[in-house]
Amino acid sequence: MKKKVMVKRILRVGAGLFVIGIIALFGINGYIKYSAGKHIKTLAELEDSAAEKPDAVIVLGAQVKSDGQMSKMLKERVETGIELYRSGLADKIIMSGDHGQADYDEVNTMKAYAIEQGVPSTDIFMDHAGFSTYESMYRAKEIFQVESAVIVTQQYHLYRAVYDAVSLGIEARGISCDTAVYAGDSVRKLREAAARVKDFGYTILKPDPAYLGEAIPVSGSGDATNDL
Repeated sequence: MKKKVMVKRILRVGAGLFVIGIIALFGINGYIKYSAGKHIKTLAELEDSAAEKPDAVIVLGAQVKSDGQMSKMLKERVETGIELYRSGLADKIIMSGDHGQADYDEVNTMKAYAIEQGVPSTDIFMDHAGFSTYESMYRAKEIFQVESAVIVTQQYHLYRAVYDAVSLGIEARGISCDTAVYAGDSVRKLREAAARVKDFGYTILKPDPAYLGEAIPVSGSGDATNDL
């Protein structure tokens, strides 16, 4: 009898925790999407606004293939960032991504492509330690001393990126770069829902990223971030 009572209690507690988890998942996701959604604009809306020119366009990294080529999603982000730069929306671009290993380098790949498209090297900063969305925004504020920015990534990711930036003290606006729906989209969106809950906690506790270092103001030259 005691065992049955214990099992029932465990099941009740488990069911209660599950319900709380579901409520938290949907509640936090809804809040982040609503909060950040107000800062997501089109290029036309940004060009028509009377706001001052932001310090930089921040392009968030994504997969680079084993042959050194950008994935389609990453190329989409970088090309949108270049378009915003060419439009005169901002004078500097920060390429933020994963360069944690010698044989895997998102940021130099991103910068090299932008230079090929005519963007001066001095106007392109690389954040070699943008290992996560939260870390990219934290380092944008603390290392690159960004006070205002336009953030570029796919729509599903943009809510969290903008939310993180605003929570860390950056006057942020976001522009979606979606031109296609890629394979694995449903899985990415599911993972993103969990990531929003994680970053909601991070923006409250504000843990330091894996790496900080000396300030490299975005008002200077992007060549200060060159490592090749």
